[in-house]
This record gives sequence, structure tokens and C-alpha cells, in this order.
Amino acid sequence: MKTSYVYIITNKNRTVFYTGVTADLTARMIRHKEGKGSKFCARYNVNTLVWYEVHLDIREAINRETQIKRWKRQWKIDMIRSTNPDMRDLLEKE
Repeated sequence: MKTSYVYIITNKNRTVFYTGVTADLTARMIRHKEGKGSKFCARYNVNTLVWYEVHLDIREAINRETQIKRWKRQWKIDMIRSTNPDMRDLLEKE
């Protein structure tokens, strides 16, 4: 099985969140940063990776994405902060 990722990205002010699924997280983030990831993300400048989860089965990843998309906003924020308290960009070098 091919590795898949469920991810959450946000905007500069951490006010808009987008949940997605992909088989290539690096390539998808490049597209988001270029404003080509989705119309929603381009419109609201959502391109900062704050959370992701690895899955070995794309079906599991899609199910997890669907589950998270149904969550209340605060549940998503709490999940992000549990592993990334400052909501820093996980792609930025420290």
C-alpha cells in the first residue's frame, strides 16, 4: 500500500482551516503555496501546514479526512495544539 496523508492547513492569522488528503504531502503543499491547491485555499490564502497524519491505506486516510471535516472547529484546534501548540508552519526550517 502507498503512504497517504491527512493534513490541516491554515492562513497567516490561523482563522481559516482546511482539511485534505493526499498521497504526496510535499507536492500538495507546493501547490497550496503556489495558490493552486484548491480554489478555497487560494481565495483565503490557506497554505500553512499545521498538522498531518500518516496512513498506510488511502481508504483509511479518506475516512479520517471525512471524520475530521465533520468535527467542530474547536475540536480541530485542540487536536492541532496537542502536537503543535504554537501552530507553527511544519514546513519551515527551525
